[in-house]
Amino acid sequence: MQIPEWTKPALIGAGTGAIALAIVGFNWGGWLTAKSAQQMASRQSAAAVTVALTPYCLQNSKSDPDLTSVLIKLKEANSYQRRVIVEEAGWATPLGAERPDRELAEACLDALSEKT
Repeated sequence: MQIPEWTKPALIGAGTGAIALAIVGFNWGGWLTAKSAQQMASRQSAAAVTVALTPYCLQNSKSDPDLTSVLIKLKEANSYQRRVIVEEAGWATPLGAERPDRELAEACLDALSEKT
């Protein structure tokens, strides 16, 4: 079987074009792999839950009988210890959860610092 002369350059050109298209698509075209899309969706949903639960955390802080002592601890603590104080107070533990949520504690702490 005779293969035409133009076949080899055509196949090389098609392969090079496919590789270039993939590079451009993934780097600048916004293409994602399934894993990247899942990671992005997980981050966005966690952020949305945090935003939605921040008022819950603020309400927990307002109804806490130890509010003044916790606020005093927060003012005296360094920036690394503040999140732990909010978590230990139970303000960042959503209903039904066994452990406090780290992102919620940080968002609640930011909201509390804006109000004071």
